[in-house]
Amino acid sequence: MQFNGLSAFPITPTNAAGVVDIPALEKVLLRLKQAGVDSVGLLGSTGLYAYLSREQKQRAIEAAADCLGADIPLIASAGALRTDDACRLAEDAERAGARGILLAPVSYTPLREEEVFQHYAAVAQSSSLPVCIYNNPGTTHFTFTPALLTRLATLPQIRALKQPGQADLNQGDVAGLRSLFPAGFAVGYSGDWHAAGALLAGGDLWFSVMGGLLPRQALALTCAAQAGESEKVAELNQQLEPLWQLFQSLSSLRVMYAAADILGICQPELPRPLLGLDSTERRKVEQVLLALPEVE
Repeated sequence: MQFNGLSAFPITPTNAAGVVDIPALEKVLLRLKQAGVDSVGLLGSTGLYAYLSREQKQRAIEAAADCLGADIPLIASAGALRTDDACRLAEDAERAGARGILLAPVSYTPLREEEVFQHYAAVAQSSSLPVCIYNNPGTTHFTFTPALLTRLATLPQIRALKQPGQADLNQGDVAGLRSLFPAGFAVGYSGDWHAAGALLAGGDLWFSVMGGLLPRQALALTCAAQAGESEKVAELNQQLEPLWQLFQSLSSLRVMYAAADILGICQPELPRPLLGLDSTERRKVEQVLLALPEVE
């Protein structure tokens, strides 16, 4: 059950040197544990997997596994440019207590389909953990074709797909995608502003950036969508629309790092060359956060 419901993707608080602030990370994770998210996606794009050393990733996974315990599955990214590095990260994650692997086809030179297949096959064999395909063409500049997804699904360790959401996604779209995979394969969606539609259309889970810092609001939307309560989903989604607009205009990563500070959770530093929001942008984030609905 690693891949179902709400998978919350938190920030990874670090200092300017890229050292993970373990007490701050635990503070973030306790919010997710107390809210009761279905899983935690550690070291995703919002979690700075592309910017952290192997040692710091290991420290973060170990701390997260200890903090979350056995009740909330921990999914950790093993994305890396080199296949051998990705295999080592998957091995590290398993030893540190993760229960699933998230794998993106990270590259500098554009990858061919056969290269991606062989990359996934090698990483899948490097540990006993189930692997989720991370399809994020906006950052990797690689798009999975139906033929490649079907082929990857023949590897028994590959058990889920993290698919970018899209406007006007319908049940036929989700059913068509699911038909590429064997029974029990999880089809989930990212892109928070498309989450409501994806879940209503039958997606198995939402890989949520907002859920990594505001889990109660994300859970309310998830539960309403999974119950088919379309009117409630529309109401909640409308309340969250200002946040979705900020995510798209300022980037969800920058917004969440600013929000952690604004909410008094921690004071994380983005790795250079990334820069935090300026004072005007921070005020916009603060205004949106203050206007969010309270959820018990």
